[in-house]
Amino acid sequence: MTEEHFIPKTYSKTLENGSFTWSSPSNIALVKYWGKKEHQIPENPSVSFTLDYCKTTTTLSFSKKENNDTFSFDVFLENEQKDDFKPKIETFFKRIESYMPFLKDYHFKIETSNSFPHSSGIASSASGMSALALCLMSVEQSLGEVEVTEAYFNQKASFLSRLGSGSACRSIEGDVIVWGTHQEIDGSSDFFGIKYPFDVHQNFKNYQDSILLVDKGEKQVSSTVGHNLMHDHPFAERRFEQAHENMSKLISIFKTGDLDAFIKIVESEALTLHAMMMTSMPYFILMKPNTLEIINKIWAYRIETNSKVCFTLDAGANVHVLYPESEKESVMEFIKNELVTHCQNEHYISDQIGFGANQIQL
Repeated sequence: MTEEHFIPKTYSKTLENGSFTWSSPSNIALVKYWGKKEHQIPENPSVSFTLDYCKTTTTLSFSKKENNDTFSFDVFLENEQKDDFKPKIETFFKRIESYMPFLKDYHFKIETSNSFPHSSGIASSASGMSALALCLMSVEQSLGEVEVTEAYFNQKASFLSRLGSGSACRSIEGDVIVWGTHQEIDGSSDFFGIKYPFDVHQNFKNYQDSILLVDKGEKQVSSTVGHNLMHDHPFAERRFEQAHENMSKLISIFKTGDLDAFIKIVESEALTLHAMMMTSMPYFILMKPNTLEIINKIWAYRIETNSKVCFTLDAGANVHVLYPESEKESVMEFIKNELVTHCQNEHYISDQIGFGANQIQL
């Protein structure tokens, strides 16, 4: 499949105005995507858990305008106009214009809100861009005469989301999502995310994710800059091979429910992600002292109790504490008693992996 698959034929209908609302979740990668080619193509495949609670809800209102020579839109977060969001949306629109040729025909009002505080330190680009892409797909569907299938709708929404934020393509559908071509996963693609096609053991159903907010400030190095530093990274090629190997190992782990093997892969991936940052040129560190305190306490707790709790990290200081639903009560006590003291303002968010339809049209 090529990108031309997503270029629409001429639209058969006209719309003067309207609005659509979608809610879309965030996700947390288990095998990390770090490093990309042109057009947001990943250097290696990744797989993620889709979250239930951490969502973005976006309403896209649109009205026909007289000229169609420029993009026209306003952005609001929690009812407050956010002009500083506009450059990113403008870039997104430029990237997807050939796939959404109606964009310059309308003025858009983009109203968005998160189920988590925007300043909490949780990246909202995945949930935000996927929600916006779903709204745009609803506009396109209304302009066409032929009803598109749900599969094509979601596939193109994921394709568009990727061009706004790479990880956003993993937020369109629920539970476990694969993005990036992998030889053992039929249908996997660099262009969009797909539902993980193999068996997932009961051990991973309703898996818990408590997000410990170590640092709510803006990252000192953006993810875009970090990805670009992989181009001349001395360890990049071996890292990309490692990601493929870990994806292969997870196929067996998901099938058998081997939590000890799962822990090794997930924690190694998290630390490798940050090792790539620390060994790039220029180098940088996004972990904070309290990030390391939390990791060491998780390791100690696991040894003392034989718990199956583990951690993963995104490109920041916050810690995702992952654990099976069967340990929810005991791990939550551990978090409250031992870990929240290392969080900024003792702030954390508890979530779980959503096995079902995560994106919702409202």
